[in-house]
Amino acid sequence: MNAPLASLHALQPEAITLDDKYTLERGRVFLTGTQALIRLPMLQRQRDLKAGLNTAGFISGYRGSPLGSVDQTAAKAQKYLDAHHVRFQPGVNEDLAATSIWGTQQVNLFPGAKYDGVFSMWYGKGPGVDRSGDVFKHANGAGSAKHGGVLVLAGDDHAAKSSTNAHQSEHILKACGIPVLYPSTVQEYLDYGLHGWAMSRYTGLWVSMKCVTDVVESGATVDIDPDRVQIMLPEDFEMPAGGLNIRWPDAVLDQETRLVNYKWYAALAYARANRLNRIIWDSPRPRFGILSAGKAYLDTRQALDDLGIDEEVARDIGLRLYKVGMSWPLEASGVREFATGLEEILVVEEKRQLLEYQLKEELYNWRDDVRPRVVGKFDDSGEWSNSRRAGHGEWLLPATYELNPTLVARAIASRISTYFAGHPVEQRVRERLAFIEAKEATLKVTKPDPQKDRIPYFCSGCPHNTSTRVPEGSRALAGIGCHYMALWMDRSTATATHMGAEGVTWIGESPFTEEAHVFANIGDGTYYHSGLLAIWPARSRSDLAPNCR
Repeated sequence: MNAPLASLHALQPEAITLDDKYTLERGRVFLTGTQALIRLPMLQRQRDLKAGLNTAGFISGYRGSPLGSVDQTAAKAQKYLDAHHVRFQPGVNEDLAATSIWGTQQVNLFPGAKYDGVFSMWYGKGPGVDRSGDVFKHANGAGSAKHGGVLVLAGDDHAAKSSTNAHQSEHILKACGIPVLYPSTVQEYLDYGLHGWAMSRYTGLWVSMKCVTDVVESGATVDIDPDRVQIMLPEDFEMPAGGLNIRWPDAVLDQETRLVNYKWYAALAYARANRLNRIIWDSPRPRFGILSAGKAYLDTRQALDDLGIDEEVARDIGLRLYKVGMSWPLEASGVREFATGLEEILVVEEKRQLLEYQLKEELYNWRDDVRPRVVGKFDDSGEWSNSRRAGHGEWLLPATYELNPTLVARAIASRISTYFAGHPVEQRVRERLAFIEAKEATLKVTKPDPQKDRIPYFCSGCPHNTSTRVPEGSRALAGIGCHYMALWMDRSTATATHMGAEGVTWIGESPFTEEAHVFANIGDGTYYHSGLLAIWPARSRSDLAPNCR
């Protein structure tokens, strides 16, 4: 090692070598979120060895923001992964990577297995999660191995900063029946990741972990002791005969029964036993509660700090704070304990409602005199209320773009004014909010105007400077990749499509237009990923697309 173990936490990030990051068994070290994800399977291997299990690891997926550097980081750490019996195999695309991970859970179903089990990790950005839905449903239904387990890393680009779509993966993961863990910190990538594999083994489910830019691309000093996380197996859940893990032969309807009647409830029992969701701040006279998860929880904590509300103030005014670690399915007994005695709960979450709907479901049948009001995306008016403004009630927390502490502070301040009117804290909150908004106004950056400002352009010498030019009178279709920038240049390029379908829109357009010909741009990475399938119908199905080149 390059420094004494006790002093590693004091080193600057650039002073810590890969040897420090990946060979230490205990202590504290500075890691980025991506480095923590690659350190994670090494910790799992160490834990298994101590438990008497000879396991191996497998990592596969497809890069994309905010998980764009997972493959590079894994490649740099290859010798350390090899030393921990962890194989890194990038996928040709996301769903084929997920299918290969499905295979790792089948190793011990047949003779010849070299390990007691294989724990696997899939990574991909939001569109890759969508793309892999078919595999996820099949493989999650089949189940994970008893000493294996699958962790799905879903990278969400909420603001579409480097994507063609603003993504939120929880809803598709829910549709696939895959529990969602949502870490708030780099440390929780390690902690929740180990819980994810343990939960996967216990329940037979694939378990996901939501990763967003603000956390995965940040860095922090973390505890890498493999014994840091203490796994508690539930004592209040009765396993069905035969357990919940993968088996063969296995009838499809039997898989459905295990999934719907047992697996999800086993996940809830695991979350309950390990307190993945918990009350952070409490009060002897609670009136108002805030429930949040992931990055939104960090925004909430920052907003409370900006408003001058700390744990002591919260205790005094009756504010209770609840942190959710597993956002789907939402464990019922914990949220009911949190909700008891409250008059109102504010749900702070990004994008479309997930926690809010589940919370309302859990509280719906409570008596009117004990059931708290629940607000989140909308204020006192409902989401589908009739409004001439936009067809719904007034936004309290928007479901578009991304949240920030100022937006959350406004929402909290509005509820403080409602429930604590006349309290000295309410006046201080008003003053603090005025300061926050004044500061935000001075820092506000005007959105770029393509008609006036200099727009991004291809680098000097870039092949796209010539490849995206089309003959006079022609036009081109865009796809995924750097050539997408041609859409806002003077390159006669219009409309785009998702990855791997470049040019295919012309199959539907060409029979109904007098236009004779269009060009379609596709990158070599996309060609290898899935674009070849788009080229086949454009070139060989002349009856469908006679004029696509």
